[in-house]
Amino acid sequence: MNTLLLHCRPGFEGEVCAEIAEHAARLDVAGYAKAKPQGASAEFVCSEPGGAERLMRKLRFNQLIFPRQWARGDYVALPESDRVGTLLDALVDYPVCGSLWLEVFDTNEGKELSTFCRKFEKPLRAALTRAGRLKDDPQLPRLLLTFRSGREAFVGLAEAGNSALWPMGIPRLKFPREAPSRSTLKLEEAWHQFIPRNQWDARLAPGMTAVDLGASPGGWTWQLVQREIKVTAVDNGPMSENLMYSGFVEHQRADGFTFKPRRPVNWMVCDIVEKPARTAALIETWLGEGWCQEAVVNLKLPMKQRYAEVTRLLARIDAGLKGRGLKVSIACKQLYHDREEVTCHLRRL
Repeated sequence: MNTLLLHCRPGFEGEVCAEIAEHAARLDVAGYAKAKPQGASAEFVCSEPGGAERLMRKLRFNQLIFPRQWARGDYVALPESDRVGTLLDALVDYPVCGSLWLEVFDTNEGKELSTFCRKFEKPLRAALTRAGRLKDDPQLPRLLLTFRSGREAFVGLAEAGNSALWPMGIPRLKFPREAPSRSTLKLEEAWHQFIPRNQWDARLAPGMTAVDLGASPGGWTWQLVQREIKVTAVDNGPMSENLMYSGFVEHQRADGFTFKPRRPVNWMVCDIVEKPARTAALIETWLGEGWCQEAVVNLKLPMKQRYAEVTRLLARIDAGLKGRGLKVSIACKQLYHDREEVTCHLRRL
């Protein structure tokens, strides 16, 4: 189990390699990162036994920006005649696991394997349970089987509390037909990613106030309105008429980068298409001036050096807020519903 497998959005394999290699060097875990372009995954091969486990123990998955899922383990060849028996043999040196996820890569080939995984999971789960390899216990490691094909799978382990919230890091969110745009799913996923579900009622409470910068036509505003949060929607473009009828929305036709709220609000959200450096400065102003308590903001990515640019901007925001004497938690993730962007969550402490 000396290889760390990381899932990602296709086209971002280089960013994952750069990110995990930087963390490994900082934590003194020797090895090298590799990836196939458009393969939707990367691998970090450790040079020393136990390196992958040590890396996962020292890192928190939610600290990583571009990986969607991770697991330590090895690839296993699966003969068509006895895949279950081969997997049981491969698991002899693995600990007993508390849950099982069958995963594929987010590629066309991976999607074609999804049907196979659904059919294979039931007999595999039954065999693992009979053999004492699988118990219903959230405290035990999770067994993650990532199928490259029906003849090869990565047999991996991850702690349930230190890995993705969903198989492959892909949330099963349903697009609400009443929402004005599909971008609404970005904000819903951000809440799942950054706010513990048992804190939603306190931190996304009815009667709170929010500003949505670049709101038109209202995909993000719609999510806030569903929580009965009063929204100032800032955009020179039109808003959905149904949202305006809700009674929770005030539409301000203004530039999101020059708008200043009349009074502090609980939330600021922003999905404006703009250079990331300018958006980063906007984030620092809103948190630094105390105009909001929490924020969810998307940073659009450049064409090259995307990981380097994101880390540079996050460091700049962090330094700027600390320079003001503020304590602010900062988290950043490329969500499943993101495209050429990452989502940041900030909260004044």
